[in-house]
Amino acid sequence: FEEGQEKQRNRFFSIFYLAINAGSLLSTIITPILRVQQCGIHSKQACYPLAFGVPAALMAVSLIVFVIGSGMYKKFQPQGNVMAKVVKCIGFALKNRFRHRSKEFPKREHWLDWAREKYDERLISQIKMVTKVMFLYIPLPMFWALFDQQGSRWTLQATAMNGKIGAIEIQPDQMQTVNAILIVIMVPIMDAVVYPLIAKCGLNFTSLKKMTVGMFLASMAFVAAAIVQVEIDRTLPVFPKPNEVQVKVLNIGNSNMMASFPGMEVALPQMSQTNDFMTFAGDKLTSINISSPGSPVNVVTYNFEQGHRHTLLVWAPNNFQVIKDGLNQKPEKGENGIRFINSFDESFNITMGDKVYVNVTSHNASEYQFFPSGVKHFTISSTQQIPQQCERNFQSSNLEFGSAFTYVIGRTDIGCPELHIFEDISPNTVNMALQIPQYFLLTCGEVVFSVTGLEFSYSQAPSNMKSVLQAGWLLTVAGGNIIVLIVAGAGQFSEQWAEYVLFAALLLVVCVIFAIMARFYTYVNPAEIEAQFDNEDEKKNAEKMNIYSTVPPVSQTQM
Repeated sequence: FEEGQEKQRNRFFSIFYLAINAGSLLSTIITPILRVQQCGIHSKQACYPLAFGVPAALMAVSLIVFVIGSGMYKKFQPQGNVMAKVVKCIGFALKNRFRHRSKEFPKREHWLDWAREKYDERLISQIKMVTKVMFLYIPLPMFWALFDQQGSRWTLQATAMNGKIGAIEIQPDQMQTVNAILIVIMVPIMDAVVYPLIAKCGLNFTSLKKMTVGMFLASMAFVAAAIVQVEIDRTLPVFPKPNEVQVKVLNIGNSNMMASFPGMEVALPQMSQTNDFMTFAGDKLTSINISSPGSPVNVVTYNFEQGHRHTLLVWAPNNFQVIKDGLNQKPEKGENGIRFINSFDESFNITMGDKVYVNVTSHNASEYQFFPSGVKHFTISSTQQIPQQCERNFQSSNLEFGSAFTYVIGRTDIGCPELHIFEDISPNTVNMALQIPQYFLLTCGEVVFSVTGLEFSYSQAPSNMKSVLQAGWLLTVAGGNIIVLIVAGAGQFSEQWAEYVLFAALLLVVCVIFAIMARFYTYVNPAEIEAQFDNEDEKKNAEKMNIYSTVPPVSQTQM
């Protein structure tokens, strides 16, 4: 960019950032559509070749467009390894300063001035500009530590939420597209409406002030995430602690049952279960009494494994089985767990979608298998002959997000299978739409922080060191990822909302520190400084030429 093209430069970085996120948004929408297409020569299956092939072809087209348009840009010949020059100059200045640390040597105005013995003033001045900006970069990784959690912790948060938003159903990992959508909307609004309006109000909204506001908005986004997490935690089921045992009783028999636990009794009509899992201290639950009208009491003795849920399956006072559930948390990715219990005397195979429950034995339970939301169809097949008139094809209830069910295959009076559905874990009830405010705050913060940061780094860098500052900017992103690993690993938070609050507080503190640092930063115009050196070089060259021209020629006679 030439001198006086500040407006065009700002517009370029906004369009650049907008284009990146518009491409990300289109890819997120189009690639899954291509993937679900059926293709193949011998068998039809999900068309991954198409999903990968189309982006590859578009990348080839973009490369051709880039090559065609490259002639429109100014191109400068490489002038050596700039990064190496910067590192060597800084290293020499530090070594030279250490050698002359004695008080007998006079101090110099700047620590980089100790490189004058080896490097010219122009290079030293350029590195001074770079190091001033690099110093401002020190707090920036904290912003990226929060920003990059969209694809990790915020997605995990979405798995505990309900993705039904009106007529639209969103999967947890699709919530990240909200960021790309909001960027496509907010970048033009900020560039064409908000910034000009602030300027008309007479406010000097400098680049560093914008970045400070961006950090504050990101901090508030995590406060919003913490509030949402508190609301989610209120709806989560209680799972057993390491020293606890949880038990529920499921009566799949044809008579009423009574279950007696330490300190309580539960009545169970036929084909019913207790309202919820009951929690006991691991050393307190030693036995359970089962009885029915007109039958003696039977004692269930079982070594219940602490830290796990169990189902006591009964079909007669003297016929029972304890099943360890194997599901001590909400299903991952917002999916729904389904297991089958077979009350027939013969084994069943059950096919649901592309998953098969193999050999579900008599009066026993299968393992949970997991399915996305929606209605699922399944077929029962048996090694024994099911009566011809019996229905073998069934459908599930309308699965939502994060639930778990036990499907009991009961027997009708004529020996046909019938379906009874029992809820083990209730579906998520907090709607994913509640995440939109935190995405909005973080996206606004990203627009005023990241776009402005790129433009600021470019504008404050000397002409031959813009890549150095861009590399430093990208290094702050890597630093943010390291911070997440350190804080999350050292924190060991029992509550997720507390971690969100910690990250918000850390960024708020860093925001204040950055604002103070920015207050003392003096903006420079690298082009003007370099022009001064060019003028000085021209004067020196002119003086040398004058000296040579004023020296009288030596004649042969004088020699």
